Amino acid sequence: MISFMYITNRPDVALIAQQAGVERIFLDLERLGKSQRQFGMDTVVSSHTLDDIVKVRRAITQSELLVRCNSIYEESEKEIDAVISAGADIVMLPYFKTVEEVERFLRCVSGRAKTCLLFETPESVEAVDDILALSGINEVHIGINDLSIGYHKKFLFEVLADGTVDYLCAKFKEKGIPYGFGGIASLGRGTLSSEHVIMEHYRLGSTRAILSRSFCNTEKMHGINAIRLAFSNGVKAIREYEEYCANNSDKWEENRNETARLIQQIAAEM
Repeated sequence: MISFMYITNRPDVALIAQQAGVERIFLDLERLGKSQRQFGMDTVVSSHTLDDIVKVRRAITQSELLVRCNSIYEESEKEIDAVISAGADIVMLPYFKTVEEVERFLRCVSGRAKTCLLFETPESVEAVDDILALSGINEVHIGINDLSIGYHKKFLFEVLADGTVDYLCAKFKEKGIPYGFGGIASLGRGTLSSEHVIMEHYRLGSTRAILSRSFCNTEKMHGINAIRLAFSNGVKAIREYEEYCANNSDKWEENRNETARLIQQIAAEM
């Protein structure tokens, strides 16, 4: 089964997600350069804080707490120290381009929490072999949104259709490092339906995914009970579809081809 991540700084929502079977609560401190590179896109630059880490840490007892810090800058050591002290189980490094940046990140964490590298730049793809040769990497994730921007794609899933995600997953698998990519919506939703995406996770051996805003957009929901219902029903439906994917590996290649065709069609219409 895929380990789900859900991005929220609300302790009450984090607890609901945990109760529904979401394995990781995701807090996002990344600010540096994000607004500029994602300008004009339907994305969110979060307003999460160190205090939110403490509050969410108190609320959850089973799910792990993952925190995305900023990309490497002059205050990275202080920031990562603070993130770990506040209660992060896993620290994610975004938007790196060089081996040296990853080395500095791993030194900052120094085994005090799990480390997750977010491959989301063309430069990180080019340097993947040298990066994966470093020790101290616990897991990796492919950020298809920024990666598609870096490759000047129209649609974020084009990096799945063109073989980039396949290439990276093969590298991670060879090293025995757990990996995931992108996010998934509720069943039947998404510009590219989540069913196609979930089966691609199974074909590629991915074991991690972010539950997207369209899975449960708390800003558009009325009341805590509506949020609780969205999580319980949504996670259950995805888990049932995962069983179908796991038991029908003979359909993986057919889905791969159909997914690529749909991605190309969507991109051509944008």
